[in-house]
Order: sequence, then structure tokens, then C-alpha cells
Amino acid sequence: MQELDPSILAKANAWLEGNYDADTKAEIKRLIDTNAVTELTDSFYRNLEFGTGGLRGIMGPGSNRVNKYTIGSATQGLANFLKKTYPNEKVSVAIAHDSRNNSDVLANITADVFSANGIHVYFFSALRPTPELSYAVRKLGCKSGVMLTASHNPKEYNGYKAYGDDGGQFVSPYDTAVMDEVAAISSIDEVKFDRIAANFELLGEDIDHEYIEKITALSVSPDAIRRQKDLSIVFSPIHGTGITLVPPALKSFGFENVTVVEEQATPDGNFPTVVYPNPEEKDALSLAIKKATEIDADLVLATDPDADRVGIAVKNTDNEFVLLNGNQTGCLLINYLLTAWEEKGKLTGKEYIVKTIVTSNLIEAIAKAKNVTYYNTLTGFKYIGELMTKLEGKQTFIGGGEESYGYLIGELVRDKDAVVSAAFIAEMTAFYKDKGSSLFEAMIDMYVEYGFYKEKLISITKKGKSGAEEIKAMMETFRTNPPATLGGSSVVTVKDYERQIETDIASKTSLVIELPKSDVLQFITEDGSIISARPSGTEPKIKFYCSVNGKLASKEAYKTTESALDAKIDGIIKDLGV
Repeated sequence: MQELDPSILAKANAWLEGNYDADTKAEIKRLIDTNAVTELTDSFYRNLEFGTGGLRGIMGPGSNRVNKYTIGSATQGLANFLKKTYPNEKVSVAIAHDSRNNSDVLANITADVFSANGIHVYFFSALRPTPELSYAVRKLGCKSGVMLTASHNPKEYNGYKAYGDDGGQFVSPYDTAVMDEVAAISSIDEVKFDRIAANFELLGEDIDHEYIEKITALSVSPDAIRRQKDLSIVFSPIHGTGITLVPPALKSFGFENVTVVEEQATPDGNFPTVVYPNPEEKDALSLAIKKATEIDADLVLATDPDADRVGIAVKNTDNEFVLLNGNQTGCLLINYLLTAWEEKGKLTGKEYIVKTIVTSNLIEAIAKAKNVTYYNTLTGFKYIGELMTKLEGKQTFIGGGEESYGYLIGELVRDKDAVVSAAFIAEMTAFYKDKGSSLFEAMIDMYVEYGFYKEKLISITKKGKSGAEEIKAMMETFRTNPPATLGGSSVVTVKDYERQIETDIASKTSLVIELPKSDVLQFITEDGSIISARPSGTEPKIKFYCSVNGKLASKEAYKTTESALDAKIDGIIKDLGV
């Protein structure tokens, strides 16, 4: 029989003896009585880490789980930070939640704690997308905001995204200051759970209407939409919050032929039609593609539970629906935006776009060709938001994104936004259809003009305490023994973002990486391939991003060139040994 670490048992017993509710204690006692060693260990081996974006984890009792007490402690710590940071000001926060099980309950607990600490709470009266929460923080002049969501994680998860006064997730030095305050909460008795009603205010549909009006005003090609208003769009919110704003946004833009996937239209935290409510997963879009095939649609859109990510499917040259990955959609969006701005004479030299270091370099190639400034940030949309705030009023943000299906157009929010992205993907489709082209054909034309970039993401799941240790060991192995060749091409440059060092292998010279520290490794090969390795910040996974590129001589050469690039990626993955 497997034995439980005495320190884990001691921590579990402390909860049994502490000021916790009866249901929590009963479940912990059941785990102890049944000798559920693995579950107890994963529930108590650490305190659920309040990371640079907030909390995310499996729901259940324990210090390493999402529950009333870990959420309450995090909120008390954030409240303490806000009161110390703004000692002579009236502090307010905005709170929203998605469709996940217990998100509404946890949102109310969050509101209770803030209000009990004398902080004014603006509380969305029903579920709303993450980007609208970001918008509300800016609109209402809040000092912070909290979104109760675990984004695209499985149904067992929930979480807590914390935002600063610019509507973006906290960045340095505020992120570490918040984390320190949360870590300083040593007892649940320090958390104030009793709501003060006078500090609580509901938000209704007025802010929805204003947000939709403002994103509609960003439209670049309204004439094309008017001519293509019957563009057939199938949309699935995958049981999430996208149902609240995506259909109204598409209607506001001028699209009149939108079909919602009824089986996935009702918000439901059990996500009954999918295993993972993630638009990156093929199965999550299967019902939408089935409907699109039935009605001969032009475009499929699907959003994740908190509607900050969007996946799409389009018809290929064989008239079959295929999924585009996050890089393909992001590149198409940037290419469309810059082309449309250029056609309208809106490019003045002060505009810019942003991507992350693991996102396709095709975006850079497009920006260079259009003479538009581009920036690279670390992985995580908070870094894009930070740059936007820094450049606000100095340069104009057109759009940006990251390979994980997250994009933003315009400066209304400071996080990835599937609502505005869905509307612009539809606009982009109408723009190219108006020119006699499909979106898939526009993608091939883009490759012919700028180069054929192909990416693939490999995610390896390692759960629990042992999994976290395995991921750490894998990164250390790659860090101390980087591969000499990948995909038949020599590794010529290694970038270690944790050590902030870029090393030229041949000359053995190094440069300083002018970005904050992050546990990311990049291997760049002689033929221009880029392979990145990083532990996920939100899931028990280690991720490998493979990017290769080559010349596409003609549209007719698309399939053979794609096959060659796929073979190169397969060789890289084999050499990585993952």
C-alpha cells in the first residue's frame, strides 16, 4: 500500500481542524480514510500558486485546489495590495465570470471579500466574456478586475484572472507585489468573507451595447460587408460565454446569415458535447463543421468558454472544411488588416502590430513588407497589453496575437478578444470573397508573396507533483544539453530566456536578451527553422513549438510544398525525442 508523506497528512489535518466548512472537511476525511494518496498529495503538496496572471487549477478541497478558501485568500491578498497601492483613493474593481461550474459562486465570493475590505465592486449580473471584463476595467476607471474562468481547460478546472488598472493582466513589478501579498495570507481567518452590500453594484446590458458599438466602429471594410452581407457563417460558443456577444457583434457588423450550433449554444460548465472546450481541438469544432457542411457555409467560428480565443474552419481548394491553426489565422488577420488599411490610405508610419516569440515569423515578414513597425513579446497576452499601454497615444495599435488562437484588433481592451476577432475574421472573409477569393485561397496567395511558413505545436501533459518535476527535468536537460541538429539542419543559435542569453554556437559569443526572464528555450537552425520549448503557465504541460519555412513557387505547388514542410517538422520532432 502506498504511504502518504507525513507533511501532506499534517497539512490535511490542519484543514480538518481549521475554520473550514463541513463539506470540505468531510471530503478531506474521505480521502484520508480511503488512503487516496495521489489525490491527497496533489491537493496539499503546495499552496495553489498565484502566478503572474492569477490562479488556475482543479476544483476541490485542499491548498492546491480551486475552492472558496484559495479564491478567498487570493482576493484578500489582492485587496491588501490595492489598499496599500492606492491608500488615499476610492478603489473599485470589476468582476465577471464564465459558464464553468461554480464560476458564479466563486465570483460572488470574490465580490464578498473585496466589498468586506471597503472596495467598491462592479459585478456583471450574468456571465460575460473575458474581453468585456477588460473593457469594463478601463471604462469604469477601476484599479483592478477579476475574471472567474479557467479559459479552455477541461471541466474539472476553474481559475481567477487578475487585471490591473489598464485592463491588462498584472505585469512587473505589480505582479510580484500582488503575489507577495497573496503569499502573506497565512490563515483563512485573515480573509474577510462578509459582504458589505453598500459596496456592491450590478452591471447590466448597457455596457454590452457600448462595447459592441465601439468594436463595430473599428470595421475597415464595411462596403465589402454590405455586398457580402449574406456570407454564411456557422458559430459555436462551445457552451460558453461567446453566445452573449459574438452573434450580436456579427449582426452589428452587418452579417445577416449567422447560424448558431444549437447543441452547443446553451452555457454549460459540463461541456456535454466535447471533452475539451478548446477551439484548438478538432473535436470541439466537429458539430460546427457538420452544420457548415449541411448548409454549405463560408466560415466556421468557435470560441472557448470565456470567449478570449477563437478557432476557425474554412473550405480548402477541394471544397472540404479544414481547420486553420492559430498561426495561420493570426497571419491572415494581420495581412488583411495591413492590406485594408493600406488600401484605405490609413497607414501613416505610426502604426504597429505585435506578436509573441513563439508565434509565426510570417507576421514579421508581412509587417516589413508593408513598412509597419512590429514588436515581439514574451508568451502571454499580458505582455502585448503592457506594450499597448506603454505606446498608447504615441503609436497606433492595429492588431496583434499569439499562436494559441488569441488575437486583438483595436485598443479597447488589453487582452485577447474572441468577440472582436470573430467579427474581423468574418469581415476578412467578406473582403476576400468580394474580390472573388476564398479565405483559403487568400492564405495560399499570402504564402506565395511572403514565404510558406508552417508551424506545429506538440503538447505533452504531465499531471500532479510528479508531472511538474518531470517537466522541470526536461527543461533542464534541454538547457544543459541543447540539440546539435534538428530536422537535418545544424542548430546555430540558442536563446535562453530564463538566463536572458542568446548564444551563437559557431563563434561561442553571447548577446543579452532584452526581455523579462521566462522559462523558454529557442533553438534556431541554419535553414531558418525555429523550435521553442516552454512549460505551460496554465496547464500541466510542456509545449514544443516547431516553425519551418520555405519558398512557395506558385499556388499550384501548395500541396507538394506543404508535404515537404510537414516532413521537415516530423524530422525535428523525432530529433527532439518527444
